[in-house]
Amino acid sequence: MKALVLAPKFRYDLFGPETPASKSVELIFCDREGTEAQWLSAGWDADALFVTPVTVISESLISKMPNLKLIHSEGVGFDRIDLKAAKARGIYVCNNAGCNAAAVSELSVTLMSMLLHRVLWGDRMVRQGRQGEAVRLVEEDIPSDLSISSVGLVGFGAIGQAVAERLRPYGSEVLYFAPHRRDPETEARLNVRYLPLEELAARCDIISLHLPANSGSRHLVDREFLSRVKPSAFLVNTARGAIIDDEALCDALRENRLAGAAVDCYEPEPAGADHPLVRLAAEYPDKLILCPHFGGVAKSAFRTAHRMLFEDLESVMAGKRPQRIVNGL
Repeated sequence: MKALVLAPKFRYDLFGPETPASKSVELIFCDREGTEAQWLSAGWDADALFVTPVTVISESLISKMPNLKLIHSEGVGFDRIDLKAAKARGIYVCNNAGCNAAAVSELSVTLMSMLLHRVLWGDRMVRQGRQGEAVRLVEEDIPSDLSISSVGLVGFGAIGQAVAERLRPYGSEVLYFAPHRRDPETEARLNVRYLPLEELAARCDIISLHLPANSGSRHLVDREFLSRVKPSAFLVNTARGAIIDDEALCDALRENRLAGAAVDCYEPEPAGADHPLVRLAAEYPDKLILCPHFGGVAKSAFRTAHRMLFEDLESVMAGKRPQRIVNGL
């Protein structure tokens, strides 16, 4: 069994589990930013393909790998893999749903607190030698904190539920929307309440996005959605950039129809200096927190992700269905 890996080798050296599959499979590493021609030259005959969530896996590439049986995202995202082309060939596409729930949920709550406490503004004021002025200004406009904030989670999978768990000690009111409402036992255990999306947008002090990128979620946060939110509300996106209409978000922030936003993902990626949110951050440095899509980059997440990868690979090697199929096979 041969696997073509479009990711750094050191990660597999550090986090790869000691399993029969990991010991017997031949791993061929290529630069994830290389060309399809380079990948094929190195591993056209591979049985499995391991890729980062932001790597494009096209129908053309899939068609030129005759032995391919498994394409596995190293993370949760799989929207850049041609699912139809893989399904037509009978190739399993899998992801690592839940592998980074702890790390991403931790960042989500951190960003909420940073927005509420105006951390970027405070940092800038102290660096300018204006600490005393900053304290006086805060005392004149005392911020809220998580204990008295209502937080709306849009999407309630593994990460959304992990965020709810981490908010419980703060005493936040946690509301959620998901395409499929959870059972009463789950809602009670996590101390959350379901609301339709429109009501959630209008009610919450913080709206945090935890949806996959697909046709149903693309630009879910658009002008209509943002017209419903309170001017004092904050938006956090640690999910996928495509969920937000960036121009609509920029207009809402410029026009003070939204107090601030923190994002860890962009459309497209990587975000360059000309990205609308990057340009806006230069205009309004205290309203936007921009992270480089590193919410899931944590040792715990990589250990879990690599275990999942090799569990699914071991199933395929044994002629069995892998556990985490996302393309309907």
